[in-house]
Amino acid sequence: MSHRRIAVVLGGRSSEHDISVASAASVVAALEGNGNEVITVAIDRTGGWELGSGRKAIEASSRLPGSEVATTLADVDVVFPVLHGPFGEDGTVQGLLELAGVPYVGAGVLASALCMDKDVFKSVMRDHGIPVTRNITLRTGDEPRNPYGYPCFVKPARLGSSVGITKAHDEDELRRGVVLAFEHDEKVLVEELVTGIEVEVGVLGNRRPVASLPGEIVVTHNEWYDFVAKYDEGEMDLIVPARIPQEQIERAQQLAVAAFVATDCEGMARADMFVREEDGEVLVNELNTIPGFTSTSVYAQLFEASGIPYAELLDRLAELAVERFDRRGGLRY
Repeated sequence: MSHRRIAVVLGGRSSEHDISVASAASVVAALEGNGNEVITVAIDRTGGWELGSGRKAIEASSRLPGSEVATTLADVDVVFPVLHGPFGEDGTVQGLLELAGVPYVGAGVLASALCMDKDVFKSVMRDHGIPVTRNITLRTGDEPRNPYGYPCFVKPARLGSSVGITKAHDEDELRRGVVLAFEHDEKVLVEELVTGIEVEVGVLGNRRPVASLPGEIVVTHNEWYDFVAKYDEGEMDLIVPARIPQEQIERAQQLAVAAFVATDCEGMARADMFVREEDGEVLVNELNTIPGFTSTSVYAQLFEASGIPYAELLDRLAELAVERFDRRGGLRY
């Protein structure tokens, strides 16, 4: 195990800021526990960057002038972006890290942007023959419409953690859901409801990615897997492995890896999927390139159940970042 100087980038301008901070606290603690030197670069809700050191920096850090950002990030062995949503998970920070010339954990610029945009992501999946949930896409000025019947889901195209999503049961809820989604994005998806089992699969690796055991999402109180179900204690149970036949387990793993490769992902991702009740077909819904990252988050639990503990998982991700950086260093631009 190599001890490295690692910068954890956290916070961000998106509505998922607080989730990022919680994830980063767990990541920093585990990386330090592995003997790494950790600095933190916190991005506040206004876009300001702040520099700190170790776990205490999550609560108190000093402001960085913009000119110092690239210099600070370039002076580490690896950068670990623990950012969710726009301005962090969408390729923007990844582009900065490419310019800074430093290894970083997770998907690159293209894969980050592609997976953040659910509309474009599904187009790529269809082009690769990977089954996905059906949707239509609305753009600013379009009238609300729904060809799938009710209930259906309405969601911003480029956001996560179920923020801005509505499960619409009738036309009135559809219209209100579209208005809400357009508050978060200029592109909105209206998506069919899939009756069946919701499963998630973790993917880890670069050129030869591997899939975790699938986990089954069981919502304990709410009607669907919304923000409360994802983040409030006791609102969701994760059952690993999912209670589906072995054939479907293998199919989910195969599709998760296929989606990972098709989108040019590296490092990590979590595939959100459905096993459709009527015919057992496995459908890919989303690919999250920076999933929630506390030790009890779904991605970490999936790999814990698959034989890779949290601390080891973080070290593997750092190693994968360095491996990609060294491999691409041999390219001629």
